[in-house]
Amino acid sequence: MNEAGHDANRDAGVLIAGGGLAAQRAAETLRRCGYDGAIRIVAGELDAPYDRPPLSKEFLTGEVGDAALRFRPDAWYAEQRVELLLGERAAGLDPRTREVVLVGGRRLRFSQLLIATGSSPRRLPGTESFANVHELRTLRDARRLRDTVGPGARVVVVGAGFIGQEVAATARRRGADVTIVEAAPAPLAAVLGTDLGGWFAQLHREEGVEVLLSAQIVRLHGDGAVRSVELADGRRLACDALVVGIGTQPATAWLRGSGLDEDGVPVDAVGRTSLPGILAAGDASRPFDARLRAHVRTEHWEAAGRQGAAAARAMLGLPPGPAAVPSFWSDQHGVRIQYLGHAHGADGVRIDGDAGARDFTATFTERDRPVAALIVGRPHAVPELRRQIHAAVTTTHPEGAAR
Repeated sequence: MNEAGHDANRDAGVLIAGGGLAAQRAAETLRRCGYDGAIRIVAGELDAPYDRPPLSKEFLTGEVGDAALRFRPDAWYAEQRVELLLGERAAGLDPRTREVVLVGGRRLRFSQLLIATGSSPRRLPGTESFANVHELRTLRDARRLRDTVGPGARVVVVGAGFIGQEVAATARRRGADVTIVEAAPAPLAAVLGTDLGGWFAQLHREEGVEVLLSAQIVRLHGDGAVRSVELADGRRLACDALVVGIGTQPATAWLRGSGLDEDGVPVDAVGRTSLPGILAAGDASRPFDARLRAHVRTEHWEAAGRQGAAAARAMLGLPPGPAAVPSFWSDQHGVRIQYLGHAHGADGVRIDGDAGARDFTATFTERDRPVAALIVGRPHAVPELRRQIHAAVTTTHPEGAAR
């Protein structure tokens, strides 16, 4: 019997497409809640599931190695009977036969499927032929970048989102000469506004990072590697490494033709899609947000973990855990920066503390109710702000929780 035929007749069980945090938390939750059937994780990378946040920080500095990033040792997967299919990628989904088709044609049956294939970095057009252009998404990306951003290296970071800023901060800590090139008038302006976004620009400038705002790249110069970056104003930036952090897109093109949206899969509060027995979590999904009254991607570590666990519980018919306020954190230049909720649509902001001392809270309000907060250097303030935002949102939009 060939391999495909063997797969077609084995216990289908739960198939998890993707090997990130959402996938890992789903597998852990299934076993912890008593599921005894087959669990298979299809992971496109050759590395076993690992934690991504340190890639732009401690791993890039060399403070931690590969082993420290692992979610679980090999023995855990063996003991829990979780089969890892490393280096395998989903290429298609056939809901009718309940099969995922892998690159190469192998077909895997499932009783229930979790789509957790995450996201992929957006490429900067015109960079494909240059060897020293980096995106930072995978452990392989981080290994390659780590060998480049040492003392004296001239690093140009395109994009002042959180990943771009973290890479800039880490490269500067390692002694590199760093320039951030951002098209917007301030970092994170679309999320936080130009005033608070300007605080991030000042933070990096105080640490020796050059920050160029409202800046456009018009040309890359070099033969095989980028040697300089030309801006619209004619300025050229010398470059040993070009790091691109201009956002991500859902890694869900493989769902084309399945009946699910390949631009991020809309799901309800526990990860259920429009197809029975098929759920989605993490960056590949678009959960319903009660306040925004829309399906939106969350794209953050904490959300991926919660969503993976919630989807596993839904597979088993168990009630979901308590709803949580969206949140994420970032470490830059020794400062812990945390963000709660969604500032989109807020009509006011209150500042408490000293921004110049890197010790403040910015609370975003809608009709005088807190809907989001940026917390800088005050981790002790997070639990109370989380409680306030959760209470305000659930009181104002209680009907959204079950969608």
